[in-house]
Amino acid sequence: MSYEYLKRALDIAVAFALMIVFLPFWLIVPALIVLTSPGPIIYRHKRVGKGGKQFYMYKFRSMVTDADFILHHKNKTLLKKFKAGDWKLEAKDDPRITPLGRILRALTIDEFPQIYNVLTGDMSMVGPRAYLERELTEQVKKYPSAKAFIPTVLSVKPGITGLWQVSGRNEVTFDKRAELDAQYVKRMSLWTDLTILLKTPKAMISKW
Repeated sequence: MSYEYLKRALDIAVAFALMIVFLPFWLIVPALIVLTSPGPIIYRHKRVGKGGKQFYMYKFRSMVTDADFILHHKNKTLLKKFKAGDWKLEAKDDPRITPLGRILRALTIDEFPQIYNVLTGDMSMVGPRAYLERELTEQVKKYPSAKAFIPTVLSVKPGITGLWQVSGRNEVTFDKRAELDAQYVKRMSLWTDLTILLKTPKAMISKW
């Protein structure tokens, strides 16, 4: 059986296992979001997937409902800090995050709905980061050396977790992150995927 089929079987098995193990979260978190912040329970955002095809990636909402508008149209200082940080903001520096959202993010619970993306086949449990289209365009301009890695990165499905997340290098710049993603693609194997999955819980805990 080819690696592609084995990887898909692993994705489905792990996704269903996580749905069962974390069943209480699927019931409690939506209720807490409704009780603590007006707006939808699930936040969806377009990301670039395999072959450059865009898809909606799902998360538990951890921000106020107009978070994107605030970032790109109302708070120039925040946007500048966001781009300077390679399209990332520390939770403590982001006023858009709700009090509950800070907890969800710290525990990585906000990413649980991406299991749905895995089951539908848009994502894998392990793979490169699911980038925003605008992020790719602007970051390649900022880091021209990263351009060589992008075709490789986009040749496979993005993942919930990946090589750079478990390598202790979460704060690396975009070009180094893209390079790590490309390295993963070049050495993809079932063993590599299992190793990354087993390292992921420790990487999650280290964020606390």
